[in-house]
Amino acid sequence: MKLFGLVGNPLTHSFSKKYFTEKFRRENISDCSYENFQLSSIEELHALIASHNNLAGLNVTIPFKELVIPFLNKLDEIATETGAVNTIKILNGQLKGFNTDVYGFMESIIKLLEPSHTSALILGTGGSSKAVAYGLNRIGIGFDFVSRNPDKNELGYEKLTADVIHQHKIIINTTPAGMFPSIESCPSIPYEHLTKSHLLFDLIYNPDETLFLQKAKERGAQIMNGMDMLKLQAEKSWEIWNS
Repeated sequence: MKLFGLVGNPLTHSFSKKYFTEKFRRENISDCSYENFQLSSIEELHALIASHNNLAGLNVTIPFKELVIPFLNKLDEIATETGAVNTIKILNGQLKGFNTDVYGFMESIIKLLEPSHTSALILGTGGSSKAVAYGLNRIGIGFDFVSRNPDKNELGYEKLTADVIHQHKIIINTTPAGMFPSIESCPSIPYEHLTKSHLLFDLIYNPDETLFLQKAKERGAQIMNGMDMLKLQAEKSWEIWNS
């Protein structure tokens, strides 16, 4: 029996175990299982792997997408360039990191893009934001990062004026703000400046419609949650584990 799983903290929000369990049932895959492994620190990774000799692959979520890198033997090109890993293949004791978030994000958003969507705001600067930035670069869309603690190359939330919102017709939330169970929170942006020409994408998929997306919908903006991205990156992970 091959074992796969998800490492992160917390994991109460995650649909990965449900997704893969249903996939295995649907596709009559009887020799695989998928479990959640909530770690208090990434230093517990090697002990986890040592205690499960049938562990063949892992997905990685908040807050370990960057912290996991020093614990890996190899990285693929995209993981190297983004500096973030969300998929690990375990083979003969070797751990290789990949980033399938890039694929999931690009395939999700590209079908929604309009000619006016030439510039984006990326809310957050964690591991997921790096995958989004890489994907936007590949698509040819410019972007600015927005952070609660901005450096010289980032915008603070207080800098999001009407003009900045007007110039950036895509706004992507890569933070956990609004994720279950904290569904009453949302990124602090001036929602009143959103228009019908805006596209707001939330990487969160639980709940289906975060407060961030609800506020955008009220302004007539186009919205999308992270469910398609989740499914696409999960299938890409499965492809990697079985290649």
